[in-house]
Amino acid sequence: MIRIILIFVSVSIISLAQNQDGFQIVRLKYNGGGDWYNDPSAEVNLLNFIQQNTNIKVDAKYEFVEISSDEVFSYPFLFMTGHGNVLFSKDEVERLRLYLESGGFLYIDDDYGLNAAVRRELKKVFPENDLVELPFNYGLYKVFYNFENGPPKTHEHDKNPPQGFGIFLDNRLAVYFTYESNPSDGWADASVHNDPEEKREEALKFGTNIVIWSLVQ
Repeated sequence: MIRIILIFVSVSIISLAQNQDGFQIVRLKYNGGGDWYNDPSAEVNLLNFIQQNTNIKVDAKYEFVEISSDEVFSYPFLFMTGHGNVLFSKDEVERLRLYLESGGFLYIDDDYGLNAAVRRELKKVFPENDLVELPFNYGLYKVFYNFENGPPKTHEHDKNPPQGFGIFLDNRLAVYFTYESNPSDGWADASVHNDPEEKREEALKFGTNIVIWSLVQ
């Protein structure tokens, strides 16, 4: 019963946060040399999974946007990933802050090697806010599928436990960052990383939680 209620609530919010074709996840293109473009099938597969398993209408296609573009304000959900450096200009820092303060949501998945750069650049955006680790009982981890131990361990990096961090604005999770977890690799086409089917399904379920939480929190 709780699950059904949550999805009905999410649909009413999504109607205000999507284009006429459905809810989108848009890749954030950033400067600094990191491969922001890797695994372009990830978002498409996640959106298709969401449509198949919830009543959320989606627009399952790969798109990217730059912070400097006015189009960034048309999308409620930005996705950022990669392995290397990230560099935000002063103007991009200001625009990303405005986007997030205006109700936008940013999900960052460290695909290994992104952690230090992400933390440095987010501190430019919100010098007064720190990334804080979310407790396992936080709503995102149980909003639709239950993840009682927090983020799943989709890919092994340094054998450290997976962690999820957030930046909150007025008690709203505006930035969510997964570290040593890498669920977006599990969203990609099966042939890309050769993950077991159960790992891919776990990652897709976790991604569904992130999307729903961004809309109903």
